[in-house]
Parts: sequence; structure tokens; C-alpha cells
Amino acid sequence: MLLESLVETYGYAAVWLGAIIEGETFLLLGGYAAHGGYLELPWVILAAFTGSLMGDQLFYFLGRIKGQSMLDKRPHWQARSKKIFILLHRHQNWLILSFRFMYGLRAVTPFLIGASGVSIPRFVILNIIGAAIWAVAISSAGYLFGQTVETVLADIKGYQLIAFATLAMAGVVFWYTAKRRKFRKQSA
Repeated sequence: MLLESLVETYGYAAVWLGAIIEGETFLLLGGYAAHGGYLELPWVILAAFTGSLMGDQLFYFLGRIKGQSMLDKRPHWQARSKKIFILLHRHQNWLILSFRFMYGLRAVTPFLIGASGVSIPRFVILNIIGAAIWAVAISSAGYLFGQTVETVLADIKGYQLIAFATLAMAGVVFWYTAKRRKFRKQSA
């Protein structure tokens, strides 16, 4: 039962760190682990909320302080950032509230929002609201996924660790594949 012990010991820290780095995969797994009784759903939500909020605030302030100079030094970033700036100009509040739900935009958007000069109070308030919605929605989806699996498989206890390990591996493979594609695009 080494996996159970690891999840119970480091699960909240993994969700917190995962919310800073990538997000969805770790949070879905956290919700799934909460359904299995290894973690508590409210603590999973809190770990995801604080991790996401802290990471996004960090990237926002980095963008606010160094954003324009970093963009000026990297012309290939400028082309991609134009899409975010256009969205930000048209739908500032909605973009700040929802960027966590947009695959491929989540990591760079807070940096670009900071570089665009959005006011600190506006970003902080909308970021808190967006992080709360995201943490509740995604962790609840993981929790409900666990309930669905339990309904389909009558004897879930025998398969729980296998399902958790499979989901974790699928998440890592998905993340690695996405990063590799992104690296190949940048190299080309």
C-alpha cells in the first residue's frame, strides 16, 4: 500500500504544486483521491486555490515588472502574445476570470496580463474569484469521476489503486506530450 501512503502524505502538496505548474491533471487526481477517501475534498480545493492563486500572482507580477523587456528580447513570443493582448483588450474581465480553463493559455496569460498593465487591484480580485471557481469545478469533476467509476465497477476497492495509477500515468503522458509538441513548434 505504498501508493496509498504517498497520496495521503504528499497529496495536498502535490495538488498545491501542480496547481502552480500545470493544474488540471493534479487537481482531477486530487478530487479522485478525495472520493477514494485518501484526501479530503475541501482541503484539495483549498490546496488548488492557494497554489493557483500564488502561481498566477507571481507570473502577473513578473509580467508587470519584466514583461515588456522580455517580450522585446524574444520576437517569437510577440507573435503569440498578440492573441492574448487582443482577447485582453476585448474581454479583459472574462479573460482574467477564465484563462485557467483555456488549455495552452493558462501558463502564459498571467504574465501577459501583467505586461499589459492591467491594474493590480483588478487582477487580484478577478484572480481570486477565478481561482476559486476553477478549484471547486475541477476538483469536483475529479470527485464525480471517482463516483462514476465506483458506479461502473461494483468492487472499486480492488481496482482503486490501479485506476489512480493509470490516471496519474495518463496525466503525465498527456502533459509530457503537450510540452514536447510545444518544444517542437518553438524549435521549428
